[in-house]
Amino acid sequence: MSWHTEPLLGWDLETTGINVETARIVTAAAVDYKPGDSIDNLPDRARLWLANPGVPIPAEATAVHGVTNEVARANGRPAAQVADEIADMLAANLSTGIPVVAMNGRYDFTVLDRELRRHNLATLQQRLGCVTSPSPVIDPYILDKQADKFRRGSRKLEALAVHYGVTLAAAHRADADALAAVEVAVAIGEKFPELQVYPEQLHVWQIHWAAQQAASFQEYLRKTDPYAVIDSDWPLVPLTPEREVRAAMADLADRYEYLATTAGIYIGPARAAHITQAAADIRHVLATGRVPNYLHDPATFATAGQTVETVKENAS
Repeated sequence: MSWHTEPLLGWDLETTGINVETARIVTAAAVDYKPGDSIDNLPDRARLWLANPGVPIPAEATAVHGVTNEVARANGRPAAQVADEIADMLAANLSTGIPVVAMNGRYDFTVLDRELRRHNLATLQQRLGCVTSPSPVIDPYILDKQADKFRRGSRKLEALAVHYGVTLAAAHRADADALAAVEVAVAIGEKFPELQVYPEQLHVWQIHWAAQQAASFQEYLRKTDPYAVIDSDWPLVPLTPEREVRAAMADLADRYEYLATTAGIYIGPARAAHITQAAADIRHVLATGRVPNYLHDPATFATAGQTVETVKENAS
């Protein structure tokens, strides 16, 4: 019996950014799906979470999912509690063999993994008692790219929903996205008989397909950027020592920005600006591997030194 005729769990995260090493969970949803489900009975089948991420939510992220800093701070629960509950929920479903459907699952599973580690909580693998990536996972993004390789156009969830005749009630609302991802996956399974296998088999295939797709995209990008790197691991990007150092640096930049934003009224605008610049310098190093040019320029560095002295005078 094929996976697409069985119960599934749709899952989606909305976060503070696109970098899996630094993104924090803002909202999350899980939808228990059975064949024939629709948006009409979604409220009865969805579990929702709102977190206070502990760092500022960038305006561009708010523009996507609609959650402001004020809403998250006033109504969101501690990020550690939210990440812990989500991991428990996923582990409970996966341990019974119910596949988790996640659109571009590499992102969601990796963000959750880093959140759990950030708060010294058991990882999803530890909760499942395994050393490999959690399974079975079904990713409509991977499936569509494999089954319909040469179709032109976007492969984002909104585009896939239109292509496969699925209703997406509210894009980037976690519960609606979770349900739409499941319905798109089921539609792909129905359209392409070669995908109609047991979920464990499909999971193994997707590991291979995801690696091929990443290699192809990396080759394309390197025509203009010889240093471009695309992660090939799926559905979870492992935390290597290099990634751990980069994540720590990015976390430091986040904390600097958060300090400048929340404590600016107490430390003064000059010092807040200096802290914000320090965060920007860290991000520059992470993005380019080089120290910002102004730190190599004696004249500019002297100006920066004068700014520090000015800050000290203003603070005294």
